[in-house]
Amino acid sequence: MKKSIFILLAAIGLLGCKNDTKTEVNLEENRAKSYDQNDGYITMKGEFLYYADAAVFQTANEIYGVVIDENMHRLNAQVKPFKKEATEMVPVTVRVRKFEKPKNEEGWPYRVEIKDILKVEKPNPNKEDVIKLAN
Repeated sequence: MKKSIFILLAAIGLLGCKNDTKTEVNLEENRAKSYDQNDGYITMKGEFLYYADAAVFQTANEIYGVVIDENMHRLNAQVKPFKKEATEMVPVTVRVRKFEKPKNEEGWPYRVEIKDILKVEKPNPNKEDVIKLAN
């Protein structure tokens, strides 16, 4: 009886799966990749901005300073075509190393060092959280 129930549940599970093509980045898969590799990197989705020798990565809950290195410049080059203004933030998905900033420096409590660029997206043109100053 238990065998037939198990076989029935397995058959329903297999037949219920869809065969969709993957075009989106699977964040859960990349998170699992981060944990499976035990390399200390995590996958984060947020908005990126590099302006006047300062780089910032903002998630829904927190803001991080970004280490300025070759990977950060590579991400900035990929982000530039999506920007209408120099101060516009662009949505990205990246794998990063997160660490605390040195105690004697100013800035946000944590920094991220970009290790892999997974996805760069076009900003939402209807987003109305931008404050513009005019004379």
